[in-house]
Amino acid sequence: MTPRPSSSGPDPEETAAKKAAAKETTTGKKATAKKTAAKKTVAKKAVAKKAVAKKAVAKKAAAEKTVGKKSVAKKSVAEKASGSRASGRKASGKKAVPAAVRPVEAPASPALDAADRERLLAGTHHDPHTVLGAHPVPGGVAFRVLRPYALAVSVLTGELRTELRDDGDGFFSGLLPLGEVPAYRLLVTYEETVQEAEDPYRFLPTLGDLDLHLIGEGRHEQLWQALGAHPTVHEGVAGTRFTVWAPNARGVRVAGGFNFWDGTGHPMRSLGATGVWELFLPGIGTGELYKFEITRPDGSRTFRADPLARRTEVPPATSSVVHASDYTWGDAQWLARRAEAPAHEAPMSVYEVHLPSWRPGLTYRELAEQLPAYVGDLGFTHVELMPVAEHPFGGSWGYQVTGFYAPTARLGDPDDFKYLVDRLHQAGIGVLMDWVPAHFPRDDWALAEFDGRPLYEHSDPLRAAHPDWGTLEFDFGRREVRNFLVANAVYWCEEFHIDGLRVDAVASMLYLDYSREPGQWTPNEHGGRENLDAVAFLQEMNATVYRRVPGVVTVAEESTAWDGVTRATHHKGPSGFGGLGFGLKWNMGWMHDSLQYMSHEPVHRKYHHGEMTFSMVYAYSENYVLPISHDEVVHGKRSLVSKMPGDWWQQRANLRAYLGFMWAHPGKQLLFMGQEFAQGAEWSEAHGPDWWLLDPEYGAAADHLGVRDLVRDLNAAYRATPALWRCDTHPSGFAWVVGDAAEDNVLAFLRLDADGAPLLAVSNFAPVVRHDYRLGVPDDVPAWHEALNTDAARYGGGGVTNPDPVKPEALGWHGRPASIRLTLPPLATVWLRPA
Repeated sequence: MTPRPSSSGPDPEETAAKKAAAKETTTGKKATAKKTAAKKTVAKKAVAKKAVAKKAVAKKAAAEKTVGKKSVAKKSVAEKASGSRASGRKASGKKAVPAAVRPVEAPASPALDAADRERLLAGTHHDPHTVLGAHPVPGGVAFRVLRPYALAVSVLTGELRTELRDDGDGFFSGLLPLGEVPAYRLLVTYEETVQEAEDPYRFLPTLGDLDLHLIGEGRHEQLWQALGAHPTVHEGVAGTRFTVWAPNARGVRVAGGFNFWDGTGHPMRSLGATGVWELFLPGIGTGELYKFEITRPDGSRTFRADPLARRTEVPPATSSVVHASDYTWGDAQWLARRAEAPAHEAPMSVYEVHLPSWRPGLTYRELAEQLPAYVGDLGFTHVELMPVAEHPFGGSWGYQVTGFYAPTARLGDPDDFKYLVDRLHQAGIGVLMDWVPAHFPRDDWALAEFDGRPLYEHSDPLRAAHPDWGTLEFDFGRREVRNFLVANAVYWCEEFHIDGLRVDAVASMLYLDYSREPGQWTPNEHGGRENLDAVAFLQEMNATVYRRVPGVVTVAEESTAWDGVTRATHHKGPSGFGGLGFGLKWNMGWMHDSLQYMSHEPVHRKYHHGEMTFSMVYAYSENYVLPISHDEVVHGKRSLVSKMPGDWWQQRANLRAYLGFMWAHPGKQLLFMGQEFAQGAEWSEAHGPDWWLLDPEYGAAADHLGVRDLVRDLNAAYRATPALWRCDTHPSGFAWVVGDAAEDNVLAFLRLDADGAPLLAVSNFAPVVRHDYRLGVPDDVPAWHEALNTDAARYGGGGVTNPDPVKPEALGWHGRPASIRLTLPPLATVWLRPA
């Protein structure tokens, strides 16, 4: 912060002037003519000083005396420099030009002209470095400084100190009779202190031509390294580089705690046609708060958080924070092996976590001590974290993002979040995060009309306004906006070692008529409803992420039948579009259909049997995740166990049978926190999961612990059984045994690995025991044993099991050469493997 100087103690300026005058007397006597000229100059400057100063009479006389002494000192230095230059010319063999015939230039006034002065005060100057700082002019070097709160400013060059003239409104200027711009610093006097500082306007730009070219082309894949606030050493001086893209701004200034949130003294320069503004501020380091003060096209001003800030204040405060990471990663082993197999050919069961409420009150580092242990104990391969990027409302999922490059500060700083990811990796757990490139909120300190006009949002109000959420949609057709988002995806993967991005609301991006009535949208250039800009953006994002970050996976939350969501971008489908390039897609159809089926009373399920089998009609059209996510178990939709019909025992039995069916079905698994132990209440941001249900002192704790034990065993069996994941996306990995037993509420199918090794999954969604239930099986398996039974007593079931190996009979059934007879427990799923 700019301190205020003390008004007591010796005057440092008068002391310096006396020293300068004393030094002058030791330089030897000068020619009488020069002395006379020096006196005239002193007199003229003293008169000028008197005219400008608005001081008391006594102070005015003292000021004139000090200025006179400094003027004499300046003259002496100039004579020395002149003599030295003359000696240099003689030594080089060049004939010196007599002083009498040399042309004499009239000294230039160092003060700013009225136009530059006005533009700087109004915050509309595009190139303050051309007028502020030190510049060669006729008669020497002009120094110009803008320090709104300063009482006085002096220039320090070597051992010389020269006080600049106070031009009013925070402007100071002076002309030193020097041949070139020297190395210098500023001595700035405030009300309560004196500060020695570097002049920000003596530095060359911190961004190079390559950065600016890539930004202009919209191809800067590490944009966060070019824009934003970066502590750095520039031209040997430590400070922070501030850069921001604001092409419509008439001017941009940096405001922060270091200048009392008044950006007047820190205008930024525009770097050509890129729309990028830049300023290097010496002495500013990590932890400083800042915003950009933008002058809009209409002349009004707005304070904006940095779109590429890597750290923010804790909401509801909205300032950006200068940040530099010093984190040392310890997950090299994880990163080295995560690319060994593509995600769709590897086991993936995901535990979805709302970080602020999983254990309310825990920080990132405290979560790092508990979350990996819990998830690892249950056997999940991944966690999916939300909300990660900074957002205004803490009780939300975080889908209205205001800080796309900043982990939410509610739980700690960015290095703390890295620590959480690192600890999860060291525990063998992958990390997915929810990523929201579809839209952003209208907060007047964030991205909305960032520089006074639509910038990140579409310029067409109908295209910009999201009809469902009151937010603004990104303009995917603008190359700089695409660059902002593509680089953001890369940023989380490269800087935070994120293993996958679950991309929210993809359907809302793909369709121009999404949630819009006729007349509220305009067709694309081909007359269709597809948002071609969004298609191109998603393809570019996926291609870039997969190229740059080996082993990463992108997951689309896409709720329609768009063709080719997980197809490669260079492979065109029947629609004529290349694939979007995602690795996986949420199977929203399976989620809705299966939960609809399970919500019916068993007596009615036979009329809805197709809701459980329809998913296999399209199961291999994409690479799917089966999501029992926050979307379906909050905000009035009831928790998973509460969706089930019947009494408490039947509800839990239905839930266990459903989980067994889900883990055996083709596709990856995703389960929202709290559902793993049959929490009856919906999620609440205030208290998170009902952990007290697992307290041994609670009478029904065994019911909840039994479901959690089942989830643990499902994950263990799943990971140990390649048939359940190796051919997840290929029809050869699945075969129906019986899919039409609607009257019985029974489903049975085989899962097969690449070598044909089978797992038989049988679900009985009726509340009755079915004895000697015959199922067709392959004839090359001599015996089957029960690998998992959701009705086992240890899970809270009735204990109806098949304890002994089951041998096939040479009786064809269900179109197969052999068959077995099983006892099917009520409301249960049974897995059998070759004995």
